[in-house]
Amino acid sequence: MTDLVSRDFVPFTKKTAPLAGAALDAIAAELGGSWQVVESHHLEKSYAFEDFATALAFTNRVGELAESLNHHPDFELGWGRVKLTIWSHDAEGLTESDFIWAAKADALL
Repeated sequence: MTDLVSRDFVPFTKKTAPLAGAALDAIAAELGGSWQVVESHHLEKSYAFEDFATALAFTNRVGELAESLNHHPDFELGWGRVKLTIWSHDAEGLTESDFIWAAKADALL
């Protein structure tokens, strides 16, 4: 597991510039290939589960993480699957905090 999971989540502000170029590529590599960087704007990942109840339980754990960090993803929940999409809305793109958040979400599996 990446060391991103152990980093403190740093709240961002409207003045936080989104990551781009080499900085974005480097932190994406640190997170690993299971998350996709989409259009240099947001992160997406799909998870597969054995049934709806397990997918829902994971969604609820991710919801608790989101509330605790005040950083909320978009969810797609279906039978045996969850898709998460995250980005820093105020920064209008990806910040280091999004990658930390993604690592922490993976740790909830």
